[in-house]
Amino acid sequence: MVSAIVVAAGKGVRMNNTVRKQYLLLAGRPVLSHTLALFEKCNIISNIFLVVPEDDIDFCNKEILPSSGLKKEINLVPGGIKRQDSVYNGIMAVDKKKSIVVIHDGVRPFVRPEMLELCIVEAKEEGACILGIPAQDTVKQVQSSDHIVKTLARDTLWLAQTPQAFKYEIIKKAHENARLVRFTGTDDASLVERLGNSVKMIRGSKNNIKITTKDDLKLAEAMIQAGLG
Repeated sequence: MVSAIVVAAGKGVRMNNTVRKQYLLLAGRPVLSHTLALFEKCNIISNIFLVVPEDDIDFCNKEILPSSGLKKEINLVPGGIKRQDSVYNGIMAVDKKKSIVVIHDGVRPFVRPEMLELCIVEAKEEGACILGIPAQDTVKQVQSSDHIVKTLARDTLWLAQTPQAFKYEIIKKAHENARLVRFTGTDDASLVERLGNSVKMIRGSKNNIKITTKDDLKLAEAMIQAGLG
Protein backbone atom coordinates (compact mmCIF):
# COMPACT_ATOMS: atom_id res chain seq x y z
CA MET A 1 0.00 0.00 0.00
CA VAL A 2 1.21 3.49 -0.88
CA SER A 3 0.33 6.82 0.72
CA ALA A 4 1.15 10.23 -0.72
CA ILE A 5 2.12 13.24 1.37
CA VAL A 6 1.58 16.47 -0.57
CA VAL A 7 3.30 19.34 1.23
CA ALA A 8 1.62 22.73 0.78
CA ALA A 9 2.21 24.46 4.10
CA GLY A 10 4.62 27.15 2.90
CA LYS A 11 4.01 30.88 3.25
CA GLY A 12 5.20 31.67 -0.27
CA VAL A 13 7.06 34.84 0.72
CA ARG A 14 9.15 34.88 -2.47
CA MET A 15 5.97 35.21 -4.51
CA ASN A 16 5.36 38.60 -2.82
CA ASN A 17 1.60 38.07 -2.94
CA THR A 18 -1.11 38.19 -0.28
CA VAL A 19 -2.33 34.79 -1.55
CA ARG A 20 -0.15 31.78 -0.76
CA LYS A 21 1.57 30.44 -3.89
CA GLN A 22 -0.15 27.05 -3.69
CA TYR A 23 -3.55 28.75 -4.02
CA LEU A 24 -2.71 31.09 -6.91
CA LEU A 25 -4.67 30.41 -10.08
CA LEU A 26 -3.01 28.51 -12.91
CA ALA A 27 -5.17 28.15 -16.02
CA GLY A 28 -8.23 28.98 -13.91
CA ARG A 29 -7.56 26.52 -11.08
CA PRO A 30 -5.36 26.74 -7.97
CA VAL A 31 -1.82 25.41 -8.46
CA LEU A 32 -2.44 22.91 -5.66
CA SER A 33 -5.54 21.54 -7.39
CA HIS A 34 -3.45 20.74 -10.49
CA THR A 35 -0.93 18.88 -8.31
CA LEU A 36 -3.56 16.86 -6.44
CA ALA A 37 -5.16 15.82 -9.73
CA LEU A 38 -1.90 14.10 -10.71
CA PHE A 39 -2.09 11.84 -7.66
CA GLU A 40 -5.66 10.93 -8.51
CA LYS A 41 -4.33 9.46 -11.77
CA CYS A 42 -1.75 7.21 -10.07
CA ASN A 43 -3.52 3.91 -9.42
CA ILE A 44 -0.94 2.53 -6.99
CA ILE A 45 -1.52 5.37 -4.50
CA SER A 46 -4.34 4.51 -2.11
CA ASN A 47 -4.73 7.75 -0.18
CA ILE A 48 -3.40 11.29 0.09
CA PHE A 49 -2.31 13.35 3.09
CA LEU A 50 -2.41 17.04 2.23
CA VAL A 51 -0.34 19.15 4.62
CA VAL A 52 -1.43 22.79 4.75
CA PRO A 53 -1.25 25.66 7.26
CA GLU A 54 -3.64 24.89 10.11
CA ASP A 55 -5.59 28.08 9.50
CA ASP A 56 -6.20 27.02 5.87
CA ILE A 57 -7.82 23.64 6.51
CA ASP A 58 -11.37 24.96 6.21
CA PHE A 59 -10.47 26.93 3.08
CA CYS A 60 -8.92 23.85 1.45
CA ASN A 61 -11.99 21.76 2.25
CA LYS A 62 -14.25 24.32 0.59
CA GLU A 63 -12.14 25.68 -2.26
CA ILE A 64 -9.21 23.39 -3.13
CA LEU A 65 -10.53 19.85 -2.85
CA PRO A 66 -13.71 20.42 -4.91
CA SER A 67 -11.63 21.77 -7.81
CA SER A 68 -9.19 18.85 -7.69
CA GLY A 69 -11.58 16.12 -8.86
CA LEU A 70 -10.46 13.69 -6.17
CA LYS A 71 -12.14 10.35 -5.59
CA LYS A 72 -9.38 8.92 -3.41
CA GLU A 73 -9.40 9.26 0.36
CA ILE A 74 -7.76 12.54 1.34
CA ASN A 75 -6.75 13.67 4.81
CA LEU A 76 -5.91 17.26 5.71
CA VAL A 77 -2.98 17.61 8.10
CA PRO A 78 -1.84 20.83 9.82
CA GLY A 79 1.65 21.91 8.82
CA GLY A 80 4.59 22.87 11.01
CA ILE A 81 6.94 25.83 11.29
CA LYS A 82 9.30 24.56 8.58
CA ARG A 83 8.80 22.23 5.60
CA GLN A 84 10.60 19.43 7.43
CA ASP A 85 8.18 19.77 10.35
CA SER A 86 5.25 19.64 7.93
CA VAL A 87 6.51 16.46 6.30
CA TYR A 88 6.98 14.88 9.72
CA ASN A 89 3.38 15.74 10.61
CA GLY A 90 2.31 14.00 7.41
CA ILE A 91 4.41 10.93 8.21
CA MET A 92 2.85 10.71 11.68
CA ALA A 93 -0.64 10.87 10.13
CA VAL A 94 0.01 8.02 7.70
CA ASP A 95 -1.29 4.55 8.53
CA LYS A 96 1.73 2.72 9.97
CA LYS A 97 0.82 -0.33 7.88
CA LYS A 98 1.66 1.50 4.65
CA SER A 99 4.73 0.11 2.96
CA ILE A 100 5.68 3.17 0.89
CA VAL A 101 5.32 6.91 1.43
CA VAL A 102 5.78 9.28 -1.51
CA ILE A 103 6.43 12.94 -0.67
CA HIS A 104 5.76 15.73 -3.17
CA ASP A 105 5.76 19.52 -3.22
CA GLY A 106 2.28 20.94 -3.66
CA VAL A 107 3.65 23.56 -6.06
CA ARG A 108 5.09 21.06 -8.56
CA PRO A 109 2.05 20.49 -10.80
CA PHE A 110 3.86 19.09 -13.85
CA VAL A 111 5.33 15.77 -12.71
CA ARG A 112 4.35 13.06 -15.19
CA PRO A 113 2.22 10.23 -13.74
CA GLU A 114 4.58 7.60 -15.16
CA MET A 115 7.54 9.22 -13.37
CA LEU A 116 5.58 9.27 -10.12
CA GLU A 117 4.78 5.59 -10.49
CA LEU A 118 8.35 4.63 -11.42
CA CYS A 119 9.69 6.45 -8.36
CA ILE A 120 7.36 4.42 -6.15
CA VAL A 121 8.24 1.14 -7.84
CA GLU A 122 11.96 1.81 -7.39
CA ALA A 123 11.45 2.71 -3.72
CA LYS A 124 9.80 -0.66 -3.15
CA GLU A 125 12.95 -2.29 -4.53
CA GLU A 126 15.65 0.06 -3.23
CA GLY A 127 14.10 1.46 -0.07
CA ALA A 128 14.42 5.07 -1.25
CA CYS A 129 14.14 6.76 -4.64
CA ILE A 130 13.88 10.35 -5.83
CA LEU A 131 13.56 12.24 -9.09
CA GLY A 132 16.23 14.60 -10.36
CA ILE A 133 17.90 15.96 -13.46
CA PRO A 134 21.62 16.12 -14.32
CA ALA A 135 23.21 19.56 -13.98
CA GLN A 136 23.81 21.06 -17.43
CA ASP A 137 25.47 24.33 -16.50
CA THR A 138 28.94 24.55 -14.98
CA VAL A 139 28.59 24.55 -11.19
CA LYS A 140 30.84 26.69 -8.99
CA GLN A 141 31.38 26.47 -5.24
CA VAL A 142 31.38 30.07 -3.96
CA GLN A 143 32.42 31.39 -0.54
CA SER A 144 30.55 34.06 1.47
CA SER A 145 32.60 36.85 -0.15
CA ASP A 146 31.20 35.75 -3.55
CA HIS A 147 34.60 34.50 -4.74
CA ILE A 148 34.82 31.10 -6.44
CA VAL A 149 36.37 28.33 -4.36
CA LYS A 150 36.40 25.71 -7.10
CA THR A 151 34.56 24.29 -10.08
CA LEU A 152 32.66 21.11 -9.27
CA ALA A 153 32.65 18.04 -11.50
CA ARG A 154 29.39 18.54 -13.41
CA ASP A 155 29.08 14.94 -14.58
CA THR A 156 28.44 13.80 -10.98
CA LEU A 157 25.93 16.53 -10.03
CA TRP A 158 22.14 16.24 -10.21
CA LEU A 159 19.40 18.67 -9.21
CA ALA A 160 16.94 17.00 -6.85
CA GLN A 161 13.20 17.19 -7.42
CA THR A 162 10.10 15.66 -5.91
CA PRO A 163 8.40 13.21 -5.75
CA GLN A 164 10.66 11.36 -3.32
CA ALA A 165 9.50 7.89 -2.25
CA PHE A 166 10.62 5.80 0.71
CA LYS A 167 9.75 2.70 2.65
CA TYR A 168 7.74 3.95 5.59
CA GLU A 169 10.07 2.82 8.36
CA ILE A 170 13.10 4.35 6.61
CA ILE A 171 11.66 7.85 6.22
CA LYS A 172 10.09 7.77 9.69
CA LYS A 173 13.43 6.86 11.29
CA ALA A 174 15.25 9.49 9.21
CA HIS A 175 12.93 12.26 10.35
CA GLU A 176 12.98 11.15 13.97
CA ASN A 177 16.78 11.10 13.96
CA ALA A 178 16.93 14.57 12.39
CA ARG A 179 14.59 15.92 15.06
CA LEU A 180 16.68 14.32 17.79
CA VAL A 181 19.90 16.01 16.66
CA ARG A 182 18.15 19.17 15.41
CA PHE A 183 19.34 18.72 11.84
CA THR A 184 17.49 20.48 9.02
CA GLY A 185 17.95 19.16 5.49
CA THR A 186 17.03 20.76 2.21
CA ASP A 187 15.04 17.71 1.17
CA ASP A 188 13.81 14.45 2.69
CA ALA A 189 16.40 12.32 0.90
CA SER A 190 19.19 14.15 2.74
CA LEU A 191 17.77 12.92 6.04
CA VAL A 192 17.85 9.34 4.77
CA GLU A 193 21.40 9.78 3.49
CA ARG A 194 22.55 10.83 6.98
CA LEU A 195 21.51 7.40 8.25
CA GLY A 196 23.84 5.77 5.73
CA ASN A 197 20.99 4.50 3.55
CA SER A 198 21.40 4.44 -0.20
CA VAL A 199 18.97 6.56 -2.22
CA LYS A 200 18.28 5.76 -5.88
CA MET A 201 18.14 8.72 -8.28
CA ILE A 202 16.08 8.44 -11.44
CA ARG A 203 15.78 10.98 -14.21
CA GLY A 204 12.93 13.44 -13.85
CA SER A 205 12.09 16.24 -16.25
CA LYS A 206 12.93 19.90 -16.79
CA ASN A 207 9.19 20.47 -16.94
CA ASN A 208 8.81 19.34 -13.32
CA ILE A 209 9.26 22.90 -12.11
CA LYS A 210 8.59 24.20 -8.61
CA ILE A 211 6.45 27.32 -8.69
CA THR A 212 8.12 29.68 -6.25
CA THR A 213 8.22 33.10 -7.94
CA LYS A 214 6.01 35.16 -10.25
CA ASP A 215 8.26 34.23 -13.17
CA ASP A 216 7.71 30.54 -12.37
CA LEU A 217 3.95 31.10 -12.50
CA LYS A 218 4.25 32.82 -15.88
CA LEU A 219 6.35 29.90 -17.15
CA ALA A 220 3.74 27.44 -15.85
CA GLU A 221 0.99 29.29 -17.71
CA ALA A 222 3.06 29.15 -20.91
CA MET A 223 3.66 25.41 -20.40
CA ILE A 224 -0.06 24.73 -20.11
CA GLN A 225 -0.78 26.82 -23.22
CA ALA A 226 1.86 24.73 -25.03
CA GLY A 227 0.14 21.53 -23.94
CA LEU A 228 2.82 20.51 -21.44
CA GLY A 229 0.56 20.54 -18.40
